[in-house]
Amino acid sequence: MKKGSVVLLLLVLILPFSLQAQKKWSLEDCIRYAWENNLTIKQQELGVMQSENIHFQSKMAFAPSLSARISENVNWGQSVDLSTLTILNHVRSTNTGVGIYADMDLFAGLQKLNTVKQEQSKLKIAIQEVQKLRNDISIEITRSYLNVLLAGEVLQAAVQSRESVAEQCARTKKLVDAGSQPLSTLLEVESQLATEELQVVEAENNLRTYYLILKQLLDIPSESNFEIVIPSMEDPNKMEPVSIEELYYASQDLPQIKKTEYSLEQRKHELAIAQGGRYPRISLSVGYSSFYSDANRRKKEEPDPEENGSEGLDDLFGGSSADFWEQMKNNNNPSIGLSLNIPIFNKWQVNTSVKNAKLGVEMAELEMKNAKQVLMKEVQQAANDATSTYLRTQAAERNVKAMEESFRYVQQKFDIGMLNGTDYIVSKTNLFKAQSSYLQAKFEHVFKLKILDFYKGIPITL
Repeated sequence: MKKGSVVLLLLVLILPFSLQAQKKWSLEDCIRYAWENNLTIKQQELGVMQSENIHFQSKMAFAPSLSARISENVNWGQSVDLSTLTILNHVRSTNTGVGIYADMDLFAGLQKLNTVKQEQSKLKIAIQEVQKLRNDISIEITRSYLNVLLAGEVLQAAVQSRESVAEQCARTKKLVDAGSQPLSTLLEVESQLATEELQVVEAENNLRTYYLILKQLLDIPSESNFEIVIPSMEDPNKMEPVSIEELYYASQDLPQIKKTEYSLEQRKHELAIAQGGRYPRISLSVGYSSFYSDANRRKKEEPDPEENGSEGLDDLFGGSSADFWEQMKNNNNPSIGLSLNIPIFNKWQVNTSVKNAKLGVEMAELEMKNAKQVLMKEVQQAANDATSTYLRTQAAERNVKAMEESFRYVQQKFDIGMLNGTDYIVSKTNLFKAQSSYLQAKFEHVFKLKILDFYKGIPITL
């Protein structure tokens, strides 16, 4: 029974890892994993949290500040009895003061309100920076994912081509043994078979390399088992017309554009804060304090040392020998104050701040215009690239069909001895090149279509 329990426990522990190892990753899985685990994204998200804290603190600036104060002073030279305001000469006295105070700004040129708005704009900018980073990583992962798919199909084409040449090599050997073909033909086909083997090895290396690149983008250990899903690809012969104007207006919500808009907002609030320095400030303060002094009860003669300790405790806690609580009650001092601070001359600091803030607004406006110009160029380039890859894919597909038909004709003539091995090898090589070019064009076109979806605001999926 104990042995069975141990085996069952091992199976429970190992099963999740084996299931995870067998999992195939879709493009959506890769993007989601990168968003959740990428260290750079996590750093940016911490920056967002810091901006949230600063925004909260700017709101709390409207609340009054509250503080408490406790003081204890011992005097033994010349001093003033606070309870009677008389001069004491060389009499040790103890004064205890307590108080609570609050103050707040009633008006400060709306600087606090504009500071809240400014910090809110900074928070929005930080959020857009995180989204921009996520979009960039998503595009890179999509490119790498498609490269893995491309390398897989190229490997499959290389394996098929090698098998075809291997079959042809076997048929040629029979023809040579029968005397229908010279030995040189067999040697040429065997040489082509070696070339096909090399192409398979190179295709395997490319597939392994692209897998490694994708793992590195995801920060997955290179030695871990990792396999992607082979999705059903879109028909490369279908493409809807692209309107650059519609694509441009649909991409206005991209983070790189929203960031510049929020940056302009932040600069305008910064200008309002600087202009608020020209206004007077109205402040309200409220306080309540009291004190206790034992100078009026000090005896001229030195008190009994044995009674000193108990007398001090009685003074503090209001015993029969002291009037601590009574003095604290009688000496209370509530206060309320209103102050007006009018700026007259501050060494030109406010004017300089206002001028710099206005320049900051102009810089933010230029930055926003530049970002929109860059976006228009990117949209134009994306539309042009998608059209170019579409036309290239169609041409490459027609070329593959033509090469397949040509190779079929060459192989038939080669099988009956009407062509030599050189013509067969040239035709076979041209067919593989055409197939590789078509695969590259197809996957490049799929990637460009995903870029169009990105500018349209459509999530990237396969």
